[in-house]
Order: sequence, then structure tokens, then C-alpha cells
Amino acid sequence: MGFIKEFKEFAMKGSLVDIAVAFVMGGAFGRVVSSFTDGIVSPIIGMIGGGDLSKNMYVLKEAVTDATGAVTAEAVAIKWGDFITAIINFIIVAFVMFIVIKAINKMKKKQEDAPAGPSSTDALLIEIRDSLKK
Repeated sequence: MGFIKEFKEFAMKGSLVDIAVAFVMGGAFGRVVSSFTDGIVSPIIGMIGGGDLSKNMYVLKEAVTDATGAVTAEAVAIKWGDFITAIINFIIVAFVMFIVIKAINKMKKKQEDAPAGPSSTDALLIEIRDSLKK
């Protein structure tokens, strides 16, 4: 029973729950970025290049069909447009994460720099000390 109790304490720690929440939010954010890249960025870049960026590929071997038109061998292609789209997704996610981490670090620094006033016990002791000096 000790193992289960220990695992439960570990699973309920704040940091593990925070990581789980961050993982779910990160997955959702990744989908948002993919949608943004596929729906907005790739077509705009494709307008410059003449087609949807994610659909660009270099065909190494054409598909083979028989007399009835059925495909007997699939085409072999290097899908470099998908690769470029994935790189754009990564750069967007990395940039946003950089900005978020930078903001968090800035807030932490402000908290560390803020002078902490004396606690109520310290304030009471200072008051007693000052009254004894008189």
C-alpha cells in the first residue's frame, strides 16, 4: 500500500499537475499554429511561389496504373512543402514560447527585486525595541 500512497502523493504535486496542464495547452496551441500556418501563411507564401506551399513536392517516381486505371504502385515523392510548413510552425511556437518565458522571467525578477517589508512579528519586535530605547 505504501507504493500506491507514494505514487498518489507524487501525482498530486503541484508541479506535475502544472506540467500536465501545460502539455494539454501546448498541444492545443500547436494545433492553432498549424491551422494558422496551413490556412494563412502557406497560401500567402504560395501566392509568391505559384501554389500552396504545403503541396509542393519533388516526385522521384510516378504512380503506376494498370489498364483499368487502378493504381498498382504509389508515387514516391519528397514533400518539401510539408517540411517547410513544419519548420514555420516550429519557429512560430519557439518564438511565442521565448516571449512567454521572457515575460515570466521579468515578473520573477520584479518579485525578487521588490523589497519585502518586515513581517508582523518583526514589526512588533522593532516597535518594542524602539519603545525600550526611549
